[in-house]
Amino acid sequence: MTFSHHLQTPHPEHPFAETIRILGKGKKGSRPLTQDEAYQAMKMILANQVLPVQLGAFLMLMRVKEETPEELAGFVQAAKESSHVAPHSVSVDLDWSTYAGKRRHLPWFLLSALLLTENGISVFMHGSSGHSAGRLYTQDMLGFLGLQAATDMEQAEQQLHQQRFSYLSLEKFCPKLHEIIELRPILGLRSPVHTLVRMLNPFNAPYSIQGIFHPGYRPVHQQAAALIQQPHMAVLKGEGGETERNPDMDCLVQSVHNGELSDEHWPALFAHRHVKPDQLDAQQLPLVWQGKSQDEFAEAAIIGTAAIAIKLLGKADSQQLAQQIATDFWRNRNKQRF
Repeated sequence: MTFSHHLQTPHPEHPFAETIRILGKGKKGSRPLTQDEAYQAMKMILANQVLPVQLGAFLMLMRVKEETPEELAGFVQAAKESSHVAPHSVSVDLDWSTYAGKRRHLPWFLLSALLLTENGISVFMHGSSGHSAGRLYTQDMLGFLGLQAATDMEQAEQQLHQQRFSYLSLEKFCPKLHEIIELRPILGLRSPVHTLVRMLNPFNAPYSIQGIFHPGYRPVHQQAAALIQQPHMAVLKGEGGETERNPDMDCLVQSVHNGELSDEHWPALFAHRHVKPDQLDAQQLPLVWQGKSQDEFAEAAIIGTAAIAIKLLGKADSQQLAQQIATDFWRNRNKQRF
C-alpha cells in the first residue's frame, strides 16, 4: 500500500462557511458583513442553501456582535425579494410592525391604528405570535375588536379595500423567517431576524412605524431605513417593545424622511407613573373604545401613539398639532364600531 492511499480527498468548503468565518474569526480577525455580503447570506438562508448547524452559528454570532445598519439593510433587501409578494392592487399608507407582544399593559396601539383608519389612513400590520410565553400578541387580540387576521396577501388586500386595516402573520408571507423566529426557545436568544422582520413592509407603504425594546436598535433601524431608501420611517422605544408610546415616559422618535435623519423628543404626558394592572383583560380594549370603561393611561397611550403616527404621516407640522388632531380623532370616534 502506498502512502497516497492514506490521503483522503478533502471536502470542498461549503459556500456559507466564508460568511461564518468573517463573523467569527476571533476578536481581531472578525468584522461585520458588508451590505452586499449580508444580502447574499440572507438570500442563501431563505433559499434553504444553509445547513442547520451553519444557521445556528450565524444567528448566534450575529446576536453576540449585534447587527450594523448595513447588515440589516442587506438582510431586509434579501427578505423582501424572497417573500414572493405579488404586485398589489391596493396602496397602503402606513406599515405597522407588531412582533413583540404585550406583557405589562394591553395592546392599546391597536386602537391607535383603528383611530387612523377611521380618518382615512390605511394601515397594514404584520407580526407573529407565540414565541414568548405570557405575552399578548396582536393576532390573538383582533377578535375582541371584531376583526379577523388575513389568511394570505390576497385577503389582506381585500380587507384593506373594505376597512383600511389588515393584519397578516409573517408565516403567511415569509414562512422561512417565521421558522427562524420560532428557534428562539431552542437558542435561548433573539436573533437578527427579530429586527429585520419589523422592516419588511410587504405592501411597500411610503410610511413605516416601528417599535423596539432595546434603545440601541433605534438608530440601527433608522440608518438601515435610509440605506434601503424607505421614504418615511419612524422608530421608537415602545411599551413592551411594541409600537406604542408609553405616556409615563419621555419618548425619543428617530425618523427618516427622504434620506434625511432626524431625532425628536416627545415629553411624558404625566408627571407620575401609573401602576400596571394586576392582570390583563382583553375585553377592556372594546370597553375603553366604547367609553364604557375609563382608563387614563390607556387613553393617553392611544392618543399619544396616534399623534406620533400623524406627525410621521405629515398631517401635522408640530407635536402640539399632532396631539390635538389625535385627541379630536378620539373624541369623535365611532363608539358603536364594535
